[in-house]
Amino acid sequence: MNTKLHAVTDQNGRPLSFFMTAVQVSDYIGAAALLDSLPMAQWMLEDRGYDADWFRDALEEKGIKPCIPGRKSRGKPVKYDKRKYKRRNRIEIMFGRLKDWRRVATRYDRSPTVFFSAICLAATLMFWL
Repeated sequence: MNTKLHAVTDQNGRPLSFFMTAVQVSDYIGAAALLDSLPMAQWMLEDRGYDADWFRDALEEKGIKPCIPGRKSRGKPVKYDKRKYKRRNRIEIMFGRLKDWRRVATRYDRSPTVFFSAICLAATLMFWL
């Protein structure tokens, strides 16, 4: 079974919350699940997979400015701050550091619950040490 991990991080790239879905599930499911756990922030950096009008509206209702580039198939281009979007590499670095843990990178655990527990343990130890 393959899974996709959705994460919310702080401005320094430290994970705050996770949500795991199956690979074939849309990114919108992960976005909706993590929407209530978002901390107070000025900006939210996301990749193109999270580009939806309802998600942008939900972020703006929370007082968060979305920095999400538009999908290629979007008819009307969306403006976003390209300088701020370059800071998204911190999120990718966090995922890379999670994969430094061999158990997470190679997916030894076949059960999604056990695998998710390994991810949470790795994230806790990674940023606690």
